[in-house]
This record gives sequence, C-alpha cells and structure tokens, in this order.
Amino acid sequence: MSDSPVENSLAVQNVDSTANLSTTGDGAHVAPSPAGRRRRGIGWKQRLEITLLSGPAIVVFVAFVILPVVLAAYYGFYKWKGFGAPTDFVGLHNYVIILKDPEFHSALLHNGFILVLSLIIQGPVGILLALLLNRKMRGRSLIRVLIFVPWVVSEVIAGTGWSLMLQTDGAVNDLLQRIGLGAFQAEWLSSPSIALWSLMAILTWKYIGFAVILFMAGLQNIPEELYEAASLDGASYWQTQRRITLPLLGPTIRIWAFLSIIGSLQLFDLVYIVWGQYVAGTAGVSTMATYMVQYGRNAGNFGYGSAVAVVLFLISLIVALVYQRFVLRRDTEGALTGRSK
Repeated sequence: MSDSPVENSLAVQNVDSTANLSTTGDGAHVAPSPAGRRRRGIGWKQRLEITLLSGPAIVVFVAFVILPVVLAAYYGFYKWKGFGAPTDFVGLHNYVIILKDPEFHSALLHNGFILVLSLIIQGPVGILLALLLNRKMRGRSLIRVLIFVPWVVSEVIAGTGWSLMLQTDGAVNDLLQRIGLGAFQAEWLSSPSIALWSLMAILTWKYIGFAVILFMAGLQNIPEELYEAASLDGASYWQTQRRITLPLLGPTIRIWAFLSIIGSLQLFDLVYIVWGQYVAGTAGVSTMATYMVQYGRNAGNFGYGSAVAVVLFLISLIVALVYQRFVLRRDTEGALTGRSK
C-alpha cells in the first residue's frame, strides 16, 4: 500500500532540508553560513556590473585627485616657473623653506584658530537652531529658508558683499553711527586684532545653515516613541535632549565636525575675495591656501607653490586619518561590515 500524498510531501521536504545541511566531525548537522552562500553567488556578471558602475568614478578620482597630487609632489622638487619642463632641481629645499618660514607658521596658526572656533561656535549654535526649528512654530519654513540661504549663495557674492559692508566707510560702521554706537566703529578688515574675528563672523554666517540642515536631518531619524517614553517618566525638556537627542545625534555631529575640520584647513575663497592676495597677510587672516597662492603662483615660483600644496595635502590627510581612526571608527565599522565590534 502506497503512502498518502501528505506523507510523500513531508518526506520530500525532509530530504531537501537534509541535503542543505553539512555534517561536522561529531556527526552533527549544521546549515551553511549565509556568507558562504553569498560568496558562491557572486559571479562574473556581478563583478562586471560592479566594474562598469565604479569604473567612471575611479577614473575621475584618479584624474582629478591622485594625478594632481603626484604632479604637485614632482614639481615640488624643482624651482619651476610654470611653463616648460622643470630642470632646476632643488630637492627638499622648497620644503625646508616652508617649514622654517614664519609666515607659513602664522598661516597654519590661523587655520588652527579657525578650525577650533568653527567647532566651538557653529556646532552648539547649529544644534540649538536645529532643535528650535524642529518644533512646531509659526513661520518655521520661512526661518529655515533664511538660515539656509547664505550657504546657497556663492562665495564670490558673499565675500564681495561683506567686503563692501565692512569697509571703514561701509554699511556696518554707518549703521553703528546712526544708532548712536559710533564708539564701536572699527577697522573690521585691516586691524590685525579684529580681522580674524570678522572672518569668523563671516564664516559662521555663511556655513551655519549647512550645519542646521544636517542636524535637522539627523533629528528626523530619532523615533518619537523615545521622547514619549521620557515624558511619561517625568523627564524635562533639557534632560530629554541631553539623554536622548545628543547621544542619538552623535553620528551626525561627528560627520559635520569632520567636514568642518577639512574645510577649515583648506579655507581659501572667502579670505582671498574679502581681503585680497596681499592684505590677508598684513591683516592677520592668511591661511595655508592663500600663502600657497601668494608665494607660488603670484610670485612666479610654481615649484614652491606645489610644495606648499603637498604640505597642505599631507596635513589634511593626517588629520582626516586620525579623526577617522579615533572618532569615526565606530560609525564606519557598522557601515562597512554590517556590525560593530
């Protein structure tokens, strides 16, 4: 007498499940790991697809990032006028001058000053504005647009406008005179004791919108249930922000800080537009990038400018690697491996 259809179906399922098991040394059966199945599933079609999709990006990266760095490192060993083949080999002489030049030291200190103040000022202000604009209030959309507009405006327009307003006879000093605060008029752009703070005010106005938008995007990913649970437990508003919002906003804050650090080290455009190529040094707002242009291209010594570019690149690279190693490690590990160690 033959088995019933149900029994036959169960027997087939048992055979299939047994075939998918592997036997260990003690006779126990274990299923193959998902990773093993994934590795076996990657064939030449998938590899070809990955190559076709990533190929153009790799070509662009090599052509516009790797190759210029290599060429700058090559020209940095020469005294080169910028045309023709370099023939006046000077070795490490350009780098020795850079490391001994007090003006480069000042430019490096200015970059460090801007970096620290950007983190100290823009970070807390951006978080407070993001918390404010994340709440339901009248005119919230308009305020968001007004805060974000400066970041959208090009550096040329922003720099030109601030350069005109901060002149000795500009709009800022005129406004102070009209409202009875003429005693606070100052040489906002030319005084070495004030110019760097004027630059920080311009940078804060220009880039605070990016920080606010980034933090608001991070706030949208925090579940509302956590706030409701904290409210039921009797937590105040500021306790909720300190215990829930800031820890969960941590990855966004760390990414913003990384972008702010790299941008501060490579700052050039606003300084060059507002102060010009020569005033920046005398006003005390020169950066490594403006130093590179002043003593490289403008001085007709492209070899020296290339050496400065290499030094700037190495400083940025070291800072980025250290930051990723000690600050972004727990964020990147989960993204790359799917789990945190």
